[in-house]
Amino acid sequence: MALSFFRKDTKPAANTDANEAFLKGYSIEVMPRTAEKVEDFRALLPKGTRVYIAHIEGTPIEDMVATAKRIAGEGFDVMPHFPARIIHDKATLADWIKRYQTEAGVKQALLLGGGVNTPAGDFDSSMQLIETGLFDGFDRLHVAGHPEGNKDIDKDGGDAIVLAALKWKQAFSERSDAKMAIATQFCFEADPVIAWANRLADAGVHLPIHIGVAGPAKLQTLIKFAISCGVGASLRVLQKRAMDVTKLLLPYEPTEFIAGLAAHKAANPAFGIEQVHFFPLGGIKTNAAWVTENGGAAGVPANA
Repeated sequence: MALSFFRKDTKPAANTDANEAFLKGYSIEVMPRTAEKVEDFRALLPKGTRVYIAHIEGTPIEDMVATAKRIAGEGFDVMPHFPARIIHDKATLADWIKRYQTEAGVKQALLLGGGVNTPAGDFDSSMQLIETGLFDGFDRLHVAGHPEGNKDIDKDGGDAIVLAALKWKQAFSERSDAKMAIATQFCFEADPVIAWANRLADAGVHLPIHIGVAGPAKLQTLIKFAISCGVGASLRVLQKRAMDVTKLLLPYEPTEFIAGLAAHKAANPAFGIEQVHFFPLGGIKTNAAWVTENGGAAGVPANA
């Protein structure tokens, strides 16, 4: 894996038409505790930005709904996570959906298996959540994607089970009124992501891809999140780099990764990646500032 995305020069790269077009309409992920640190999202994010609200095991639903209500009230589309393995039963799921809808006007959801090994109740996968019918009437449903694979699902290191699940979701999208897309785990290298996206298309999966991108962060922070999220190949490269103390202190920016994907998208407009989804591992403000500096009109805050 190329190491060129670690830059000694922290000045923003020149804005290009390709980068600006690729970053336009980006989304970003927050948690209730990180959202609390932002006084007003309108000072950071472009108008209409989709804000995912990550539901970490143990977070009270009251905190999730309050965060959704607050961010929606500032004029942004909110997309809360529904992790199947932390939801006890259909009654709990129905209660969560009702709260989000009545208190925050939520019409979008990210459905995923969830980052725990043992289900807390009746659900084990996003497909089971879909099959409840409780998300009928939602405007938009996103599902998870793993360009580097997911060993929690495909324990042999392949992708047969994950690919079969995506084909099922593709078929569901064709009979659903909801707009659907694949939101992926964060990645670091353009070429493997391009190959993965093309593999999905060749397999008949044409759901738009919203590619996960790690926002600017310290290397130590990046390694911590990569370990917790199971980012395999990327983690090995990060750990190797961390052995060099002089490089350990260098900041990470997604400049090279974005530029590589943006150039490919510009040359291949039908390419499956539709948008960028940021994981603000170094902080929401830092991430938003990086897009403002590197994304041209794509990064202009709502109240600018």
